[in-house]
Amino acid sequence: QAQLVQSGGGSVQPGGSLTLSCAASGRTFTSGTMAWFRQSPGKEREFVAAIRWSDGITYYDDSVLARFTISRHDDKNTVYLRMNWVKPEDTALYYCAATTQHSRSYYYASLAQNYDYWGQGTLVTVAS
Repeated sequence: QAQLVQSGGGSVQPGGSLTLSCAASGRTFTSGTMAWFRQSPGKEREFVAAIRWSDGITYYDDSVLARFTISRHDDKNTVYLRMNWVKPEDTALYYCAATTQHSRSYYYASLAQNYDYWGQGTLVTVAS
């Protein structure tokens, strides 16, 4: 059974940086897609970023474009989310997700329903 284990997160001041990690075990997603979503209190879960494992193509929500970077480490079967220039509105519970499907579009990659595996969630708080 595949499992996604997240690490990182915590508190950071506005303008600061933070890195989240998500390690996959039990199977690989080398032909699939891994992504990050987030959910703030009272809001729907929203797409943050995704990466196609085979070719490294990335997708980002406009709210994080040029601030966040999603990347992967093939040998460690791990995906990362580097968060730079964080803002208070980035405060949320962050989830990594994985699917064995090769995302062919931003639309496909951004839909939570397309992901079969989810991490446990990690809280990111941006405050002074």
